[in-house]
Amino acid sequence: MQRRDVLKWGLAAGLSFPLFAEAAEKTFPEATCDKLPRWRGFNLLEKFNGRNQPFVEDDFRWIRDLGFNFVRLPMDYRMWIVDKDWRKFNEKVLVEIDQAVEFGEKYGIHVNMNFHRAPGYTVAQPPEAKSVWTDPEAREVCALHWATFAKRYKGIPNSRVSFNLFNEPGRVEDFMEQCLETHRIIIKAIRAEDSNRLIVCDGYEWGTKPFLGLADQKVAQATRGYAPGEISHYKASWVNSKDYPDPSWPIVGGNGLFCHPGKGGIKDEFKQPMRIDGLFPTATKFQLLVGTVSNNTSLIVEADGKVVFKHDFKPGPGEGEWKESVFRKEWNVYQNIYDRKYEAEIPAGTKQVAVRAEGGDWLTLKEISLIGNKGEAKVQLTPAWNQESSKFHYDGSALTGGDVKDRNWLKKTMIEPWKEAQQLGIGVMVGEFGSFKFTPHDIVLRWMEDMLANWKEAGWGYAMWNFRGSFGILDSEREDVAYEDFHGHKLDRKMLDLLQKYV
Repeated sequence: MQRRDVLKWGLAAGLSFPLFAEAAEKTFPEATCDKLPRWRGFNLLEKFNGRNQPFVEDDFRWIRDLGFNFVRLPMDYRMWIVDKDWRKFNEKVLVEIDQAVEFGEKYGIHVNMNFHRAPGYTVAQPPEAKSVWTDPEAREVCALHWATFAKRYKGIPNSRVSFNLFNEPGRVEDFMEQCLETHRIIIKAIRAEDSNRLIVCDGYEWGTKPFLGLADQKVAQATRGYAPGEISHYKASWVNSKDYPDPSWPIVGGNGLFCHPGKGGIKDEFKQPMRIDGLFPTATKFQLLVGTVSNNTSLIVEADGKVVFKHDFKPGPGEGEWKESVFRKEWNVYQNIYDRKYEAEIPAGTKQVAVRAEGGDWLTLKEISLIGNKGEAKVQLTPAWNQESSKFHYDGSALTGGDVKDRNWLKKTMIEPWKEAQQLGIGVMVGEFGSFKFTPHDIVLRWMEDMLANWKEAGWGYAMWNFRGSFGILDSEREDVAYEDFHGHKLDRKMLDLLQKYV
């Protein structure tokens, strides 16, 4: 009997895989909820967001041969249901997932199973008709799916297989208890079938903040490596990237989001004006590159409290001063792309300049520059929700202050928010990271190295998004990479060398 046949037979019979347990303990690092191995690997997308192909054995072989030991499978539950009935399962598709488990055992690769689209939850489009956080049926069905997986893989050691419940829960603070209760229900359903299964829960705010309320559930948690977005998702169509400035690393910049003071859902401290203190010895031109404007919002510039510039933006349909008209049906507002410079004059002797929004909703600035008799001082801005407005200093020739994003900033942004979770006995890993293909390659490598160094220092494992594709080391379609041939694929050797440097 072939190993694949043994696996299928064991799965069908509900066995606990004693044939492979001893080998797994010898070749796979031990994994517990409070102490995850420093896994290194990739996301494999064969069943991601509507795709439904079998997993590829060569991927597992190559990942092993290149020195890695982990794959995450972000999967779409619609791929294994029958005729859109979310209570009926397609055994043929489930067997294809079994194959991934077998490939992992064969090549020494840990397999982390994730419901990227779970019954009642997704970050992708289209949204689910019912919400797993609040709808009883969605919760029940989601629990049924995870319980089915738990029963199917019962007894396979945690060193080989783990479950990752939901992909990147978003802003859930307004219904945090429902969200936590949903996690508890799913965890209970899994442990009713397999009391020992290792479970990894993504943090909320798209994986950036830990669920401290799950500390008593004995689960590990996963964060992300996508900050800042202007590097990881530059020109990405599925996020609002049109206001992102041209990437650089490290970055000296600031927050380019300006909210109307009366806008709900945003704390007051995040709606304060941008301030520029300092010396304006002569009259100075102040240029502001406007990105997106939501609803009828005004941009105001004040010099020592006196309004020196005000422009009322009225985004709408058709042609106008904007570059592109964008109607957001879900909010019934226009959020037009302007990408246009506006200019104010700052009087000589000014000591403080303030920039703010008024009325309407919000707007973004992509860049500000001060042009005096000593030349131009320029800073790029990136919109950042729920972050403080920036403060700068001008000395007549240069702008300083703002936000410096570098390795220390990455540590503060990605590592420090998870220290309390670790102190509570929660193991941490990075479930996804990487940069989309349009970010210049040299910038990506500098940014990645700072993240990898931080994660190694923290003892965290990671999984790049993806192995083959626009973020990965194979077939990424970057125009500024000299690829090598790798079994008929295009290998980004410099990126691979960097990853291997931090194995």
